Amino acid sequence: MSGLFEFNALSWLAIILVLLFGAAFVFRRVGQTVTGNAPKFRDMPYGAAFGYVLAAALLIFAVWYYLQPTVTDVGVPNAGVMFFRWAIHGFLIAAIAAFLFRLLGRSIGTAGSKKLFRTMPLTASFGILVILIYAFVAIFAGAIAPHGQAEVFGTANIMAGGDPALGGDPAFPLGTDQIGRDILSRLIYGAQNTVGIAFITTCLAFVIGGSLGFLAATIQGWLDELLSRGVDVLMAIPSLIFALLLMTIASVWAARLGVPLTVFMVLIIALIDSTRVFRLARAVGLNIVVMDYIEAAKLRGEGLGYLVFKEILPNAMAPLLAEFGLRFCFVFLTISSLSFLGVGIQPPLADWGTMVRDLAPFINFAAFAPTAAITPLLAAGAIALLTVAVNFVVDWMLHKSSGLKE
Repeated sequence: MSGLFEFNALSWLAIILVLLFGAAFVFRRVGQTVTGNAPKFRDMPYGAAFGYVLAAALLIFAVWYYLQPTVTDVGVPNAGVMFFRWAIHGFLIAAIAAFLFRLLGRSIGTAGSKKLFRTMPLTASFGILVILIYAFVAIFAGAIAPHGQAEVFGTANIMAGGDPALGGDPAFPLGTDQIGRDILSRLIYGAQNTVGIAFITTCLAFVIGGSLGFLAATIQGWLDELLSRGVDVLMAIPSLIFALLLMTIASVWAARLGVPLTVFMVLIIALIDSTRVFRLARAVGLNIVVMDYIEAAKLRGEGLGYLVFKEILPNAMAPLLAEFGLRFCFVFLTISSLSFLGVGIQPPLADWGTMVRDLAPFINFAAFAPTAAITPLLAAGAIALLTVAVNFVVDWMLHKSSGLKE
């Protein structure tokens, strides 16, 4: 008889779904009855009612899980609850910081910047704040970091948190890696190396792809066909696999030529990503070159450089800026992926992708020291946070350039 009451995870999931579907039906009917069949509930589709109920259920579960003890009955730390609490605290801190930053921008600055902050959503404010913090850390990494990025100390594999009882050291709040380098310092220098190299690579990709795209749109004819077919060939190959193949070849030539492998990585990724920029620049340029002011410039006898840089580029700036943010994210993630695979930014330079790979074994200590599991997540979190921040700003820029209103 006891077996009849034993349910596996799939059975519990089915029961919860049935209860949610029933609760959604009840929610809509009760709303119609209480509000006198108001249009909001009368015209509410069942999917919307289910969404409200699911959101309420998830909120109740989050509150319940947040209130769970951080230590089990046998004295073992509950890592899941601790990580969830840290995530909630981080979300609240980020929201408050973004709100204060937007409030500050509305009070300080020029009339244009104040107007910009007044119309800015909270997500864009958060994104700009994070980008500014990353830029500050990257520029002044040498002054902020307590130690050098390649400086090796006598103690290795120190746990994060600074608690000597759990294998920590107050002198190294985020611990040390396998060979005794300070993780906090390498995280700070990682912003300079990873973000700085990604920014340079993205700029180079836009110079190559944007220039060729505008030339193809302006001249057209055989040049357009030649460049477009070459771009089609490059885009047919998966970018990460293509970059990995070229970096493997470049690693041999870098040693022979005495050129740092990082230089080859910048050129390879810039070339691969310039194909996407070329497509956008060509598409936007083709829409601009048929405008009357372009024809008027041609009749005045203006040269090719004037048409591209004085007429086409200013009118294509909005979509290009939005694409720059997206390209930067993809380049940033590609560099981190190549470094994780061992062919990206090379030691002793600090890089977040390499740090994720090298610090992964610390996750094994999460059972008795949850702070140890934070160590590999710090670099991964730094990558994810910047990616999300840039996407928030790009979404806002696209919204503004499209002319849509709230």
